[in-house]
Amino acid sequence: MRPGQRGNRGEAQRLGPRLDQIVDPNHPLAKLAQRIDWSFIEQRLDAVYRDGPGQPPLPTRLMAGLAILKPMRNLSDEKLCESWLENPYYQLFCGEAFFRHSLPLDRSSMTRWRQRMGEEKLTVLLQESLHLATRTGATKPADFTRVIVDTTVQPKAVAFPTDARRLHRAREGLVKLARKHGVALRQSYKRLGKSALIRHQRHAHARQFQRANRALRTLRTYLGRVMRDIGRKIGGDASLRACFAQSLALAHRVHEQRYRQRGPKIYSLHAPEVACIAKGKAHRPYEFGVKVSLATPLHRCRGGQFVAHVAALPGNPYDGHTLATVLPALTRQTGTSPIRVIADDGYRGHKVPPAQGSCVYTSGQKRGVTARIKRELRRRPAVEPVIGHLKEDHRMGRNYLAGRAGDAANAVLAAVGYNFRLLLVWLAGLAWLLRTLVRSAGMDAPKARCVT
Repeated sequence: MRPGQRGNRGEAQRLGPRLDQIVDPNHPLAKLAQRIDWSFIEQRLDAVYRDGPGQPPLPTRLMAGLAILKPMRNLSDEKLCESWLENPYYQLFCGEAFFRHSLPLDRSSMTRWRQRMGEEKLTVLLQESLHLATRTGATKPADFTRVIVDTTVQPKAVAFPTDARRLHRAREGLVKLARKHGVALRQSYKRLGKSALIRHQRHAHARQFQRANRALRTLRTYLGRVMRDIGRKIGGDASLRACFAQSLALAHRVHEQRYRQRGPKIYSLHAPEVACIAKGKAHRPYEFGVKVSLATPLHRCRGGQFVAHVAALPGNPYDGHTLATVLPALTRQTGTSPIRVIADDGYRGHKVPPAQGSCVYTSGQKRGVTARIKRELRRRPAVEPVIGHLKEDHRMGRNYLAGRAGDAANAVLAAVGYNFRLLLVWLAGLAWLLRTLVRSAGMDAPKARCVT
């Protein structure tokens, strides 16, 4: 069922003034709520719903407003729900006409809404942020003809992976699942496995690597025994095989992988999509998460350094091979084709169609580089502060959303929160400038003289 039209519901039954009569109309959040084209967002997001029987979904204005506020204020779902109950500006931003003293949704409704929208629909919020920036004069379409493209790592909320801990957790997960389904194991190795894990950690800390490797082999042996025992016990039961299939597959991969093994590996049992990415940082040689592509204008817009495009790139692809998909998506996002793309030397050997290959310039490139292009190449580090703000202030620094769909959604929502935060500052500056002009015009007006 589609969400119903949201009006001033309950106006006849409610007592008290309306929210727009309580709050300051010049507050940046109130001005932002007035300028966003909510009808465009509702039209695009409501396309995922179908007409039919069932409980009607929550209003799109409410859920889209919460999806914007969460990364813009760097709040978790729980903190956002608490703040929404206390803050009348948040309720006004989400389309409420009167102040509510109870939540109209459950916290888990936000998770289900994000999963239902997906990356494609959440990109509508990023498009609206760029359209609003153009309408308010914070940027203009010509700013997106010259862009900087770079990649960064969006870390996943996982513990630092070690072979010993993964083997221990895999065995614990199988034992717990066997107990849940009534499969009697010959031995669970609960006490012995914990003791072997502690020995490995102590020996590794003391740099006694031969003893540490001996404890690691013991942990691998315990996992293999539990796997084979479960395989024998569930061999003739198809329903049990289906219940254990995913856990046994992950445990088998953990059991078989080795140190310095090339190719995909399991770094976290609850997030098997995590990849190990090395970006050459001295303070953080390896990061565990997903690679994210980011595009921002080459020159700073009037309203700030907006994010023009963002996308998660699962599988840790080579940076140069991602431009073939990033540039067409950037054109669809902004409505303008880039005439010049600046990238670092990690994009050398890029796979870009011939029609667009001539507009890509990488750091250190010599052929075909004019004096103007040299000056533009020196602007490439302008994307680094944008990445820093996305990670520190807008929830890209640690992703708590599950799966690859969660990686893509978190990257898009972080860019949405960053752009709308810039628009808040821009609208506040416009309001201050308008008040200053009105005040100066009133002071410069000639005063009437009294004639006696």
